[in-house]
Amino acid sequence: MLRYIARRVMLMIPTLLAISVLVFIIIQLPPGDYLTTMINEAVASGMDVDKAKVEFLRAQYGLDKPMWEQYLIWLFGMLQGDFGYSFEYELPVSDVVGDRLYLSFLLSFSTILFTWAMAFPIGVYSAVNQYSWGDHGLTFIGFLGLATPNFLLALVMMYLAKVYFGISIGGLMDPVYLDQPFSWDKFVSILQHLWVPVIVIGTSGTAGMIRRLRANLLDELQKQYVVTGRAKGLTPRRLLIKYPLRMALNPFIADIGNLLPQVVSGAAIVSMVLSLPTTGPMLIEALQAQDMYLAGSFLMFLALLTVIGVLISDIALAALDPRIRLGAGNEK
Repeated sequence: MLRYIARRVMLMIPTLLAISVLVFIIIQLPPGDYLTTMINEAVASGMDVDKAKVEFLRAQYGLDKPMWEQYLIWLFGMLQGDFGYSFEYELPVSDVVGDRLYLSFLLSFSTILFTWAMAFPIGVYSAVNQYSWGDHGLTFIGFLGLATPNFLLALVMMYLAKVYFGISIGGLMDPVYLDQPFSWDKFVSILQHLWVPVIVIGTSGTAGMIRRLRANLLDELQKQYVVTGRAKGLTPRRLLIKYPLRMALNPFIADIGNLLPQVVSGAAIVSMVLSLPTTGPMLIEALQAQDMYLAGSFLMFLALLTVIGVLISDIALAALDPRIRLGAGNEK
């Protein structure tokens, strides 16, 4: 197992390197750069543009260098903890992100816990009690969760909270703590506001995971080894936990690789609707403004989450299911 983990970790290095090349090419594909966008906006508003100053800024930011040289500067900077300079905010990327990255981590982790805590028992209940009233009711709710966009659910909840309770559920903390350093009172305020975006973002993921777990468990319960175990006198609880549930969890665990980046990137529109100070809205603004280093840092962060998530899911699957081989050709 240790050799397998070491091999997978070493494989992450060329994978992330290849992703960094693709990310840099993608953020360079739109015509022009940040200064070009700034010039066009100034011309559209009737302002004069000092071309000498523009050329000075282009040289200062390294935008006059070839693309491969810009990439190498960005790559080696990231390896040293320097993610570049944000043109839009006129600050280093690490300073611009600030608390947004930690808040995104907290929101993502809470959403994942909510998704698993809700999907696991409901999926098992629906499979064990197939075609019961509870199964039909939970299936109906699950289809509603799959069919309702997250941003629409956020708008509905904000409307109901304002009309019937006279409160605003937007934001991730009280306004007084927005620009304040981290403290215990700020953390308590975040926890008080966290449940709304967690429910909104986690609804569709929970509904989809319930359907997958139910389908997988139903497939396992109909297999011959379950009939044999039941004939040997195993109690339904022990029979369910010992074999079928473990086998049905394989796709459940495999979803970790997709769940981590989807929570961050998929919550961007919800974050804009609920005015959440997370990384999603900032990523969209960076892409619109062609703030290449800020956008590239966010995309590399999503790629890192994907690679780490796939690694965690593969290790968990190997530990959960002994039928999964850690390497091709280990056993014939």
